Amino acid sequence: MTTFYTYPEPTRKTPALGDHQARKLLDAPQDDSIKSKRDRAILSTLLFHALRRAELCKLKVRDFRHARKGVPHLKVSGKGGKTRYLPLHPGTNGLINDYLDAAGHGTDENGALFRPMKNNATGRLDMAITADGVYRLVRSYSAQLGFEIGAHALRATAATNALDHQADIAKVQEWLGHANIATTRIYDHRRTRPEDSPTFKVAY
Repeated sequence: MTTFYTYPEPTRKTPALGDHQARKLLDAPQDDSIKSKRDRAILSTLLFHALRRAELCKLKVRDFRHARKGVPHLKVSGKGGKTRYLPLHPGTNGLINDYLDAAGHGTDENGALFRPMKNNATGRLDMAITADGVYRLVRSYSAQLGFEIGAHALRATAATNALDHQADIAKVQEWLGHANIATTRIYDHRRTRPEDSPTFKVAY
């Protein structure tokens, strides 16, 4: 099913990918290079955890090694200095570990998790990837697949997908780090699907 959701005005129109498009994007970095391992880990982190670009760039190596009740969690530093802990998707966990094993900075607990492959400005490769770098990464892979999008579309995709699969909207609000649930409702397209109308929930 080829589906792009868009949000009605006055919100900005941010497309959300259909499921098969998201799967294609996750598989887009295909070779065994460090860059491809990094890019697969970044795309998975965005699509399964709905992070903002800035939040992804702030991640330290130690931030994906938290555990709560035996479940690996991702520590995310969000807007306004607020911290949230998100259960880490097993697939993402594996991809991050693959990347760190290849890149060699897995023991640098206080260092940036996702790093650039080159740095024309300073030459340093131990800094975090920039928000612009994340945007260009997503833009490049999506363009190759025929649907050019920005990184925020992956946040929209994750939120829309979770809600479409009956995730509780209050939990999605917390997951996204939204201060107001009205912002989360932008991603809830169940309101516009006839099959989800209360009409079809009434039973006498």
